[in-house]
Amino acid sequence: MRSSLKTLAAVAAVATLALTGCSSGDSGGSTDGGGGDEPFRVVAFTSGNQTPIGAWWVKEVEAQAEELGWELTMIQGDFDFQKMNPAVESAIGQGADAVFDGYTDYASIGSIITAANDADIPIFAIDSGTEATDAFVLNITTNQQGIVDQTLGAIDEALGGIEGKNIMVIGHDPHPGIRMRSNLAADDLVAAGAVLAGGEIQQVKSPASGRTEALALVADYLAANPDGLDAVWVGWDDAALGASQAVQEAGSSAFVTGVDAVAEAIAAIEAGTMLATIEQPWPSINDDVIASMVEYQNSGTLPSSNFETVDTTLVNESNAADITPSDQLG
Repeated sequence: MRSSLKTLAAVAAVATLALTGCSSGDSGGSTDGGGGDEPFRVVAFTSGNQTPIGAWWVKEVEAQAEELGWELTMIQGDFDFQKMNPAVESAIGQGADAVFDGYTDYASIGSIITAANDADIPIFAIDSGTEATDAFVLNITTNQQGIVDQTLGAIDEALGGIEGKNIMVIGHDPHPGIRMRSNLAADDLVAAGAVLAGGEIQQVKSPASGRTEALALVADYLAANPDGLDAVWVGWDDAALGASQAVQEAGSSAFVTGVDAVAEAIAAIEAGTMLATIEQPWPSINDDVIASMVEYQNSGTLPSSNFETVDTTLVNESNAADITPSDQLG
């Protein structure tokens, strides 16, 4: 998965190193991106390396860093911030030109942000929160309102209108993206005249048990209201697959949507047991962040905006066969 953008970035980096001759950077943080004969030093970290997307990101950044000639320190946190944060801070203290945060919400890494700021080292990020923050010089993620518009649009079309329909929303508040889109979905449903099944967003407690928790939430609701559910909007695919199973086992005709475009969800859409999911373009987003890091490496120029969102793709029966599952990126 090597885009033309990344290839051009690699060429630019090599050319710049050749032109700068024997000039050298300092041993600590740098405001000009380093340079000279010294390699560009990057400390990259993710708390979510045990997820399919996080595992892909680790391999992708390692591969791109090798092509670009970066000196990379990759720290994998396994969702253990007490272990990860001090390790990242230590790596920053040993000297770096840039920090790259992958899929870790800024609210969980305050000590890392402080360490980088104190060392005058910029932090670039991918999907690390859902709003602009001075913690990063750049954070690129997906458009949460766009995700909601696409999935609710699919439900609206399938039901012939949302007004008066009973629709369950399943979320997980500790995850900033899921929290934001779940709240947006609930607000938009109420505004459109739908009835929130259960009276509020139904919360899954742990991503590790998301599928079984969602199955139980939907199964319990259908047991008490056999004909009282028209659709289930779910903030991520694993839980959506549990909701879909509950719908099938109850013999309900409720439509189910998810987010993430994992292989199982795409297969369920093709089989007609899920209505839709969302593909988030992580490879191109990652390439864009790395291109900005290369620009900083070459010229010391930081991005003009520290927060960007990109559009997503609705995956339904019309295009499911053409989508690369997010858990099979590499």
